[in-house]
Amino acid sequence: VQLQASGGGLVQAGDSLSLSCAASGRASSTYAVGWYRQAPGEEREFVAGVTWRGRDTYYADGAKGRFTISRDNARNTVYLQMNSLEPEDTAVYYCAAVLVVQDGSSWLNLDGIDYWGKGTLVTVSS
Repeated sequence: VQLQASGGGLVQAGDSLSLSCAASGRASSTYAVGWYRQAPGEEREFVAGVTWRGRDTYYADGAKGRFTISRDNARNTVYLQMNSLEPEDTAVYYCAAVLVVQDGSSWLNLDGIDYWGKGTLVTVSS
Protein backbone atom coordinates (compact mmCIF):
# COMPACT_ATOMS: atom_id res chain seq x y z
CA VAL A 1 0.00 0.00 0.00
CA GLN A 2 1.31 3.43 -0.93
CA LEU A 3 0.01 6.60 0.66
CA GLN A 4 0.42 10.14 -0.57
CA ALA A 5 -0.61 13.04 1.63
CA SER A 6 -1.27 16.47 0.16
CA GLY A 7 -2.99 19.74 0.93
CA GLY A 8 -0.65 21.27 3.45
CA GLY A 9 0.27 24.92 3.38
CA LEU A 10 0.59 28.17 5.26
CA VAL A 11 -2.59 29.55 6.81
CA GLN A 12 -3.52 32.00 9.52
CA ALA A 13 -5.00 31.14 12.90
CA GLY A 14 -8.72 30.54 12.57
CA ASP A 15 -8.47 29.40 8.97
CA SER A 16 -9.44 26.00 7.58
CA LEU A 17 -7.44 23.51 5.57
CA SER A 18 -8.28 20.17 4.01
CA LEU A 19 -5.72 17.42 3.70
CA SER A 20 -6.01 14.44 1.37
CA CYS A 21 -4.43 11.02 1.55
CA ALA A 22 -4.49 9.07 -1.69
CA ALA A 23 -3.99 5.34 -1.26
CA SER A 24 -2.91 2.87 -3.91
CA GLY A 25 -1.97 -0.76 -4.01
CA ARG A 26 -3.70 -4.04 -3.58
CA ALA A 27 -6.59 -3.99 -1.14
CA SER A 28 -5.67 -0.47 -0.03
CA SER A 29 -9.32 0.39 0.53
CA THR A 30 -9.60 -2.35 3.17
CA TYR A 31 -7.19 -0.61 5.52
CA ALA A 32 -8.16 1.77 8.26
CA VAL A 33 -6.42 5.10 7.72
CA GLY A 34 -5.27 7.58 10.28
CA TRP A 35 -3.71 11.01 10.36
CA TYR A 36 -0.75 11.73 12.58
CA ARG A 37 1.35 14.82 13.04
CA GLN A 38 4.80 15.67 14.24
CA ALA A 39 5.82 19.12 15.34
CA PRO A 40 9.51 20.10 15.47
CA GLY A 41 11.17 18.48 18.46
CA GLU A 42 8.04 16.54 19.38
CA GLU A 43 6.94 12.94 19.14
CA ARG A 44 4.62 11.90 16.36
CA GLU A 45 1.07 11.90 17.65
CA PHE A 46 -2.28 10.57 16.57
CA VAL A 47 -4.81 13.08 15.23
CA ALA A 48 -7.74 11.17 13.72
CA GLY A 49 -8.58 7.78 12.24
CA VAL A 50 -11.30 6.10 10.22
CA THR A 51 -12.06 2.42 9.71
CA TRP A 52 -12.05 0.98 6.25
CA ARG A 53 -15.80 1.23 5.71
CA GLY A 54 -15.87 4.70 7.22
CA ARG A 55 -18.25 3.51 9.89
CA ASP A 56 -16.09 4.40 12.88
CA THR A 57 -14.01 7.49 13.43
CA TYR A 58 -11.59 8.33 16.20
CA TYR A 59 -10.13 11.65 17.27
CA ALA A 60 -7.47 12.89 19.60
CA ASP A 61 -8.85 15.24 22.23
CA GLY A 62 -7.33 18.28 20.54
CA ALA A 63 -8.98 17.41 17.25
CA LYS A 64 -12.50 16.81 18.50
CA GLY A 65 -14.92 19.46 17.33
CA ARG A 66 -12.41 21.07 14.96
CA PHE A 67 -11.23 18.27 12.66
CA THR A 68 -13.28 15.83 10.64
CA ILE A 69 -11.93 12.70 9.01
CA SER A 70 -13.74 11.02 6.14
CA ARG A 71 -13.01 8.64 3.32
CA ASP A 72 -14.16 7.98 -0.21
CA ASN A 73 -13.29 4.41 -1.09
CA ALA A 74 -14.37 4.91 -4.69
CA ARG A 75 -11.50 7.38 -4.96
CA ASN A 76 -9.24 5.56 -2.47
CA THR A 77 -8.85 8.83 -0.63
CA VAL A 78 -9.10 9.84 3.01
CA TYR A 79 -9.64 13.47 3.95
CA LEU A 80 -8.93 15.52 7.03
CA GLN A 81 -10.91 18.73 7.24
CA MET A 82 -9.30 21.05 9.76
CA ASN A 83 -11.19 24.09 10.99
CA SER A 84 -10.32 26.81 13.49
CA LEU A 85 -6.64 26.10 13.11
CA GLU A 86 -4.29 27.24 15.83
CA PRO A 87 -0.53 27.84 15.77
CA GLU A 88 -0.22 24.71 17.93
CA ASP A 89 -1.51 22.70 14.96
CA THR A 90 1.67 23.49 13.05
CA ALA A 91 3.32 20.18 12.17
CA VAL A 92 4.08 17.75 9.42
CA TYR A 93 0.96 15.67 8.91
CA TYR A 94 1.25 12.03 7.90
CA CYS A 95 -1.34 9.53 6.85
CA ALA A 96 -0.98 5.92 7.84
CA ALA A 97 -2.70 2.65 7.10
CA VAL A 98 -3.40 -0.12 9.54
CA LEU A 99 -5.17 -3.37 8.82
CA VAL A 100 -6.68 -4.03 12.23
CA VAL A 101 -8.24 -1.51 14.58
CA GLN A 102 -9.60 -3.11 17.71
CA ASP A 103 -10.48 0.10 19.50
CA GLY A 104 -9.36 3.68 19.85
CA SER A 105 -6.16 2.73 21.61
CA SER A 106 -4.99 0.88 18.51
CA TRP A 107 -4.14 4.22 16.92
CA LEU A 108 -1.76 5.08 19.74
CA ASN A 109 0.52 2.14 18.97
CA LEU A 110 2.72 3.59 16.24
CA ASP A 111 4.59 0.30 15.99
CA GLY A 112 1.35 -1.28 14.82
CA ILE A 113 1.06 0.93 11.76
CA ASP A 114 1.44 -1.08 8.57
CA TYR A 115 2.22 1.73 6.13
CA TRP A 116 3.22 5.37 6.41
CA GLY A 117 2.97 8.02 3.76
CA LYS A 118 5.25 10.97 3.34
CA GLY A 119 4.09 13.99 5.22
CA THR A 120 2.64 17.31 4.24
CA LEU A 121 3.57 20.45 6.15
CA VAL A 122 0.90 22.57 7.80
CA THR A 123 1.98 25.92 9.17
CA VAL A 124 -0.45 28.08 11.11
CA SER A 125 0.64 31.62 11.76
CA SER A 126 -0.71 33.68 14.64
